[in-house]
Amino acid sequence: MEKSVGFEFDSYMHELFQMEEVDIHTYSPLTLAYIGDCIYDLIIRSLVVNHGNKQVNKLHRETSTLVQASTQSLMMRAMQEQLTEEEHAVYKRGRNAKSVSPAKNQSITDYRRATGFEALLGYLYLKKEWKRMLDLVKIGLDSISTEVENE
Repeated sequence: MEKSVGFEFDSYMHELFQMEEVDIHTYSPLTLAYIGDCIYDLIIRSLVVNHGNKQVNKLHRETSTLVQASTQSLMMRAMQEQLTEEEHAVYKRGRNAKSVSPAKNQSITDYRRATGFEALLGYLYLKKEWKRMLDLVKIGLDSISTEVENE
């Protein structure tokens, strides 16, 4: 059932907006990171909102801590061991991409690792490998909760 709902949404969106099928392998790593950033933000916002109704500024603060580059970098470290060769190659392309905008209040290492993380999520999203994408995000989130508990 879960897969059919996602499939229906994707099919309907393509039909409604007359979207063309595109070979995702032609996308630059920064284009993958662009869509991956949005998808990750939506996942995190969904999780934060699921914890209950709160003032919007509180929701924003909770979300911001999880979507910043340093957190994504920590998550990526934990996820790396779980990646397939193909996924690791996409991550590395994203990590090594030369971004036009500098890292804001983040180390270059964290910023680049986060860009690789976002590129990987964008790639999995566009491949419609949503379960795999969510499983990897869960691994990353679990790793940072464990780290916070150990402090």
